[in-house]
Amino acid sequence: MKHINRNYFLILILCCFCSNQVAAQSPVEDTASKLIVSAPESNQKDLVDVYHTFFKKNREDNLDTKHEPWKFHFANVPAVGYTLQTGWAGILASNIGFYTTSDTTAKVSNMQASIAYSEFNQTILPFQANIWTAKNKYNIIIDWRYMDYPSETFGLGGHTELNNGYTINFSYAKIHQSVLKEVTKNFLLGAGFFYDYMWNIKEVNPPSNVKTSFQRYDNNGPTVLDKSVSSGFALRTQYDDRLNQINSSNGWYAAAIYRPNYTWLGSDNNWETVQIDIRKYIPLSKNRHSVLAFWNLEWLTLSGKPPYLMLPSTGWDDNFNMGRGYIQGRFRAKQLVYFESEYRFDIVQNGLIGGVVFANVQSYSSQFSKELRYNEMGYGAGLRIKLNKLSGANLCIDYGIGTDGSKGFFVNLGEVF
Repeated sequence: MKHINRNYFLILILCCFCSNQVAAQSPVEDTASKLIVSAPESNQKDLVDVYHTFFKKNREDNLDTKHEPWKFHFANVPAVGYTLQTGWAGILASNIGFYTTSDTTAKVSNMQASIAYSEFNQTILPFQANIWTAKNKYNIIIDWRYMDYPSETFGLGGHTELNNGYTINFSYAKIHQSVLKEVTKNFLLGAGFFYDYMWNIKEVNPPSNVKTSFQRYDNNGPTVLDKSVSSGFALRTQYDDRLNQINSSNGWYAAAIYRPNYTWLGSDNNWETVQIDIRKYIPLSKNRHSVLAFWNLEWLTLSGKPPYLMLPSTGWDDNFNMGRGYIQGRFRAKQLVYFESEYRFDIVQNGLIGGVVFANVQSYSSQFSKELRYNEMGYGAGLRIKLNKLSGANLCIDYGIGTDGSKGFFVNLGEVF
């Protein structure tokens, strides 16, 4: 993949947004909340309202049945986009929202899948599910992906040069699944099995006459690897008292995942990591969307040597969202600590158009140590276009700026965190 080092332009075109919308839990449904963090649904507008107004059609949403068990609510979004990592890409995404019980306190379950093919011959096929059983007693989390993914790398550590980037080609199958049980209200414990299989790993046009960090990391290894396998159980804890997990306006989210990988389960070697994810949302207004949001992610190698492509890295969190201002894979090391803050606000009173400003910092260890030494800053602003006023789901278009000339557009279907 050709290294990208210029200003970037991104456009996302919504070709179709199905009128049978995802009916997710809305902040206005929680009578225990003393703050009304968004306007009533009847005063809100989204792209479906715009579509029906333009074509002079009546909207047929049936709010009375949105808690009907196993009633599926679909949202389909064909799109064309441009990102730092993929270049131009065609995307078809689908989301299904549903409840497994008629209990009005139940949390919304959802499944989402997409297919994307990019200018750089990348194929991305994710399937994700977050399913809640009756009375929110169990939470089933699934993250399966197939990726044929030429990807940029810039070396190890938090102090690498942007113009030293080159491509590593690989194919990737990710199979992660967990089951959590409620211990007390909003607090769950559980376990899962994580399997990551990469094959046809090959450096493309690496720097000449030097051993790359990819080669030196595996003790002067080859530029081509047949495969890389990481396999192990995972222990998971989670606390989540947010009113709306799709577009949070208040509350806490905290999760920790401990992942040991074992050769007796097929892993290439034994190694351990832990991820700690903490988020806080503070509403600032009683009558419109105005929220301060904070995100802390700690991704730490506890022991052993993870494969090069499994090391903590910019934009390689589970949702590929961290590090706006930098291309995915810009920094890579054994230890990563990340912090981001964002202010979210309505631009128009009906909520159709909103905005954000954000700032983040990534801290990495040096090339082969565990000590955090390097801090990389990013900042920017963006627009929010309301896709679904019931769930609060937005189309997010952000422009981020990092150090050493790193900058570009970033698009997300749903909030970054």
